[in-house]
Amino acid sequence: MFSWAGKGAHLSAIPFGKLLNQSAAFSACSKLFVGGLSFDTNEIALRDAFSQHGDVVEVKVICHPVTGKSKGYGFVKFSSEIEAAAASEKMSDELLDGRNIRVHYANHG
Repeated sequence: MFSWAGKGAHLSAIPFGKLLNQSAAFSACSKLFVGGLSFDTNEIALRDAFSQHGDVVEVKVICHPVTGKSKGYGFVKFSSEIEAAAASEKMSDELLDGRNIRVHYANHG
């Protein structure tokens, strides 16, 4: 039988606001989803376009596993949340390899 009075009782003493602040820190995102890519856009071109707005630490263009052709979207990860926000604002609806791209924060999960 479970009892709240056991070892875990001290957990109820944590203020609710502090728990919210801690969870907000984990939701910070420096990874962007980039959609509407030209099927010719590769990771080098994507990195070059986004590195104007901050320190890009990872780039991935998603490709079909059999054909190796781009699926038209990818991800760009920045070293900071501030750089990601600036890139998102400046690159959204910009022209890249002849296509207007869409930029959003990537979902976690």
